[in-house]
Amino acid sequence: MSNKNKRFSQSTTYNEESDVIVLNDDCLKALSTIPNDSCQLIISSPPYNIGKIYEKRQDLDDYLNWQKSVLQECHRVLKDSGSLVWQVGNYVEKSEVFPLDIYFYPIIKDLGFKLRNRIVWHFNHGLHARKRLSGRYETVLWFTKTDEYVFNLDPIRVPSKYPGKRHYKGDKKGQLSGNPKGKNPSDYWEIIANEFELGVIDIPNVKANHVEKTIHPCQFPIALVERFVLALTDPGDMVLDPFSGVGSSAIAALKQDRRSLLIDKEKEYIDISLARIKDFEDDTLKIRPLGKPIHKPSKQDKVSSYPEEWKDL
Repeated sequence: MSNKNKRFSQSTTYNEESDVIVLNDDCLKALSTIPNDSCQLIISSPPYNIGKIYEKRQDLDDYLNWQKSVLQECHRVLKDSGSLVWQVGNYVEKSEVFPLDIYFYPIIKDLGFKLRNRIVWHFNHGLHARKRLSGRYETVLWFTKTDEYVFNLDPIRVPSKYPGKRHYKGDKKGQLSGNPKGKNPSDYWEIIANEFELGVIDIPNVKANHVEKTIHPCQFPIALVERFVLALTDPGDMVLDPFSGVGSSAIAALKQDRRSLLIDKEKEYIDISLARIKDFEDDTLKIRPLGKPIHKPSKQDKVSSYPEEWKDL
């Protein structure tokens, strides 16, 4: 880029030298312009076919066939050492729930991918259901293309609950049994407490009072993407988000010295993505830090106190 104030070089067509590639086009058209074996990590939360403003609701079979075409292209552009991370929720029809991870698994498996983890991401905020229990989790499917894949555990370890625990028998009796860098996180990510106290992954969803909130109705938390960027890529690798929304995956990638490839058909979201990248360049973008505790109202807060008018009900 000629602008020497830019920290990240940008391109609106595929350019393997660019830090940020932004493709404002239909997902399948944009994917067709990307070379084979060019991305180390593909991570996205595809439309759930529930009628959000950026999607046209389809018959479930039609939706899944479209997604299969997208995933076929993802397989083509992914490196052999790479990973696919697909975060999904539920398709709901007349209060009947269709868990999308169950439908996606055979599609992705049939393309040759291998499932490494099915991660349950639990959160406490969302729409309240009337004819069923309110949904408070989504599922993240982590697949690899081959058996030889990048997995960096150390950057995402969480502190051990009992770092002083020792082996009590055998050849290692008396020696410390844990890893000084922390323990391997579980595949259940919840938002109950500070991860640096309890050793759990602690990521809230992006709702009205979240510091990262934009106009997008289903926004990726940067911290969610950042975990996978750290674990599944190395510095300089390309991270692709084929349904990029407002660019949270780009921020997560750039924050960790990776490159980013964004695809979205909505010009409004692309503009917001570019603005957020610019704010990140200028160190003015508000980002929820990794490991920040979830706010818990004190007993003195009115919103956390039981209302007087409910006490007799």
